[in-house]
Amino acid sequence: MSARVEYQPKENVSPIIRGLLLAFGWINVALGFTGVFLPVLPTTPFLLIALWAFAQSSSRFHDWLYNHPRFGPMLRDWRDHRVVPVRAKVLSLGMMTTSLAYVIFFVAVEWWVPTLMACIMTPTAIWLVTRASSIEQETRPVKVETDR
Repeated sequence: MSARVEYQPKENVSPIIRGLLLAFGWINVALGFTGVFLPVLPTTPFLLIALWAFAQSSSRFHDWLYNHPRFGPMLRDWRDHRVVPVRAKVLSLGMMTTSLAYVIFFVAVEWWVPTLMACIMTPTAIWLVTRASSIEQETRPVKVETDR
């Protein structure tokens, strides 16, 4: 089990920016919690964004989210091991594909719109797929075979 982490936000953030970051963080927490119940909405990216916003604005909310019994482990796995769970990968790739198909068949009048989307989504998808899916996968030594 991980030890509790306490974080101190930046002190030079203006009160207005701090309030905006808090609101932005809570919006992302709400979206992340909604993603628990709606399979089309990913949880982890929204909670990572919320964690970032809280890190800039509120040590109390940052520590609460980071040490949350349900969501804390996935946030710590990302920070410590850069692990993206298979469920998050599948949902993200599915939503990218669905969004692109929707734009191609129902929205785009010009060819460059879906082309631009595909050019943005492809490297993102490649990056996502190449991340480890579990801590064991990330830390597993690579077996190298030589011909001798």
